[in-house]
Amino acid sequence: MELASADPARAAQFYGELFGWESAGDRFKLGGHAVAGLTRSRLDRPDGWLTHLSTPDMEESLEHVALSGGHCLSHPAEAHGGRRAIVADPSGAIIGLWQGYDFAGAQAGGEPGTMSWPELITDDPDGAARFYGSAFGWLLRHEFGSGEWLNQAHDAVAGIAPGYRGAWWRVAFQVEDIEAVADHCERLGGTIVTQPCAVGMTAFAELQDPFGARFSIAAPVYHPVELTVSLGSTLPAWD
Repeated sequence: MELASADPARAAQFYGELFGWESAGDRFKLGGHAVAGLTRSRLDRPDGWLTHLSTPDMEESLEHVALSGGHCLSHPAEAHGGRRAIVADPSGAIIGLWQGYDFAGAQAGGEPGTMSWPELITDDPDGAARFYGSAFGWLLRHEFGSGEWLNQAHDAVAGIAPGYRGAWWRVAFQVEDIEAVADHCERLGGTIVTQPCAVGMTAFAELQDPFGARFSIAAPVYHPVELTVSLGSTLPAWD
């Protein structure tokens, strides 16, 4: 995930205080490991967060996107550690493609301050299933009212959830205490767009940084489990 901002220095300060990130040039780091990207916004890269998919062959991926009904918004360009292109699916959801040379992407995960589960929010799940299945070979598995995509090795790669007003890729970061982080965002000058709410085993909240970029935070929901043991007449009868 990469943030484009008109003021990268102030953006770095905000996210550093919110997530404990360190600013290292065009990357945010946590404990010395890259967790997100940072760049200055420009005409072909407007303000906001952008999710990227890794590809071993940029030209082949762009051809599959076009043949599947998507279109290229920004043609391949050299970047620090690789090449990047920006595409849109038929519903308008924007996503980046990354072909790494010596930088594969996020170097940490599964802990607070790192990327959470990537998820497409869409009002056309059938159309999304056709596009991402055709363009990237993903398989869709429905579960608990939403769904998740699997790659050809049947590893889960992304989620899909119902939404409205078109389609977009939700940028989410994992936190330990969702209420505390949302309150901290407000104290730093940000905004709570959607209050924290639980969806299955995860709680989400949508926030906005002081410069207008929206992002989400996610935290696991812990449900208490009670175990009871019933002892029936299992003892032997003695004469």
